[in-house]
Amino acid sequence: MGVTDPAGPVMDRDEVDRALARLGQEHEAIETSLLALQDHAGRRLLEGARLTGVTKERWQATEARITRLWTYFDAYTAALRGAREIRARRRWSSREDLAELTEVLRGESVTVPGGGNGRLSESFSLSALVDRMNELYATSLDMIVAADAVWSALPARIDLLAAELQRTRQLAHSVGVRPGEHPAGDDLERITRTLTGLREDVVSDPLAFWVPAEGSSAPGGGRPDTTVYDREARALEDVRREIDAVLTVRQDAEARLIRLRDVLSRADRTLAEARTARGEVLAKIAATEVPVVSGPPTALQEQLATAAEYRRQAQWYRLSPLLESLEEKAEDELLRARESLTAVTAPLAVRAELRGRLDAYKAKVARHGLAEDPLLVERYDAARRMLWSAPCDLRVAEQAVLRYQQAAAELLGSASAPEDRKGGES
Repeated sequence: MGVTDPAGPVMDRDEVDRALARLGQEHEAIETSLLALQDHAGRRLLEGARLTGVTKERWQATEARITRLWTYFDAYTAALRGAREIRARRRWSSREDLAELTEVLRGESVTVPGGGNGRLSESFSLSALVDRMNELYATSLDMIVAADAVWSALPARIDLLAAELQRTRQLAHSVGVRPGEHPAGDDLERITRTLTGLREDVVSDPLAFWVPAEGSSAPGGGRPDTTVYDREARALEDVRREIDAVLTVRQDAEARLIRLRDVLSRADRTLAEARTARGEVLAKIAATEVPVVSGPPTALQEQLATAAEYRRQAQWYRLSPLLESLEEKAEDELLRARESLTAVTAPLAVRAELRGRLDAYKAKVARHGLAEDPLLVERYDAARRMLWSAPCDLRVAEQAVLRYQQAAAELLGSASAPEDRKGGES
């Protein structure tokens, strides 16, 4: 929509003709804009909708503005027609005609009935009248475009999400996820209620879901508020992932139960081995503390039996979290059993290390021809008796091995000294 030039002195004929041409173009542009506003899809929807809330209030005000806009346009049309008639009186307008045309074209010559604030009429210049129409047009268009943008964006998205929700509900029902029996079933009911209410609110009060753009003066500057929709979409995605997990449980439940039985069986066998080893350690190792080996946890076996029962009854939503918990606990139990076996057999490992060290030093001295040394033979036999007798005192046996090592080191050192001297003399 256009804007007229500011007022000036009495216009000459050329100025009048140029002004009338410009006003004619503005009239055409204004008329085109008003007709487009009249035919705007958002306006037609607003006229036929049952509105509530802020949209109802703003649409009532917008309807009044649009009516006032047409009243202004009719007055503008009449004034332009009158100016054209004055100019058409004679080919060369007289001074009086030019003064009259100047008053029409630049003065406050347009009187419009009403106007609010208790006034019976309003007076405008054509320029001021165009500005006023521009203002009313922009405000009206802003409201219509905002409502239309919300209606174009949200209801369709809500319908698509509702269709996805329905598919998820059917899938959830097939695996036993129902309201009152599983949290995901309750979530689906809540999402359903929220989406139903959201769609009703969006249809009846779209402007409640419009966020104007900060600093924007263009009509319709802003975006639909999708906060509630986005939150419910995320909630549905969470439920869908949970249902997928339940479906996965249904598909591989038997294999997971078999793996669980195997892990718990290995843990039981390891604990049994640890108990046997503890008896051996107590019999063969003296003066040492051997940790007690606990029995297999009956609670895990009971939970495993419960899981098998859930599978037989196709209670997948209950089986899913139980299997996850059992798998973690079973691995922990196997690790505990292995740690118990390691702790119990530690004294035997120490004895084996001492035996290996004693035999290694004996082989070393034998390579140097010192195996028959009386002191080494005596200390070796003493250490060997301690390490190969039961019960074995590890602390005493370790001291005996250290004495043998020291004697062997001294003999090996003295045996290498003459060889070094011979090498130096040569």
